[in-house]
Parts: sequence; C-alpha cells; structure tokens
Amino acid sequence: MKFVQKEFSCSIEEKKSKFMAFLMPYEKFDEVMARLRKEHPKAVHFVYAYRYFNEFEQIVENSSDDGEPKGTSGKPALAVLAGAEIINCAVIIVRYFGGVKLGTGGLVRAYGDSVNEVIKIATFKEYKKLINKTLECEYNKLSLLEYLLNQEDINIKSKDFSTNVSLQIELTSEQFDLLLPLLSRNIIIK
Repeated sequence: MKFVQKEFSCSIEEKKSKFMAFLMPYEKFDEVMARLRKEHPKAVHFVYAYRYFNEFEQIVENSSDDGEPKGTSGKPALAVLAGAEIINCAVIIVRYFGGVKLGTGGLVRAYGDSVNEVIKIATFKEYKKLINKTLECEYNKLSLLEYLLNQEDINIKSKDFSTNVSLQIELTSEQFDLLLPLLSRNIIIK
C-alpha cells in the first residue's frame, strides 16, 4: 500500500467537459474541498472518494457522486484508488460541464481516467505501520544516539530535556528489532 504526502492535480477534457482531479493526504480533505469550492464557483460537480486506516487498522472508504447519476463518478474514483492500493488519501474531481451529455459509461470512464491521470504524476511513499517508543539517555550520549537514529533512518518526533534527555521516536517494528542490539546499555527504552 502507498500514500501521498502532498497534493497533486491534473485535468482532462472529455467532449468539452473539463475534469480536474486533486489527490491529497486524507487529513487535508476538508481543507482542500473548501478551497476548491471557493476557487471554482462555476463548477457543476465536486465528486470525491477517500480511503484511510482508522484507529483499529481497518480501511474506511467513502465516495460521493455529488449530483451525477448514481454510481457513475464517486464509485469509479474509489475503485481506482483501491485498485492502485492507495491508502490515507482522498481525491476530489471538479467538473465543468461542456454542454454534451456523456452518458453513464462516458461518466464512469471520464472520472476513472481523471483519477488514473493524477496517480500517474503523483509521488508515493510505501505505507508501513509505525510504533512510538521513548529512548532516555544522559546528555553526553545524546549526539551519539541521534547519529545512530539518523543512520537507521528513524524519525525523532520530539526531545524532552530534564534530568536526562528523552527522545520520542517513530519507527516500524522491524526497525525497532534492528535498533535494539545497536543501543548501548545505558539507554532506557520506554
């Protein structure tokens, strides 16, 4: 599975109708939808689809045809996201009507194609389930620990400086298993 970290967009034209697809991280969905509705007041439809993991690691997905005939726009967009194994992302397709009716098959193709086109230009990262751990060390061991975490490509989320230094880290279970033997004995893992 894969996801995007920023917004991507492209547009296609089908029988004078313009379809603009915007692919974004799921958490930006509401913000981007509000922005697009302001930027495109003359657009006829704002079709969307999204897929994300909830707190129980279950895939939640939803779509909307936004006034298009039932099942001709949101569902095909969602099917493209699912088929490409995209997670924690949303797609919004803004449609300007060109005066020619496309029919149900034409709509399904146009919405599906617009999502496929934005996927082609997007940059994806591989999805991995992350865990959080806290590492505690003395001040004089901090630079060595930070160097080690950097070498192992482990993200430091935060640092807390009190009696000792506490580092909040984010990593996969596999990375944690590889990190354990590399840590010196005086580092406390919480």
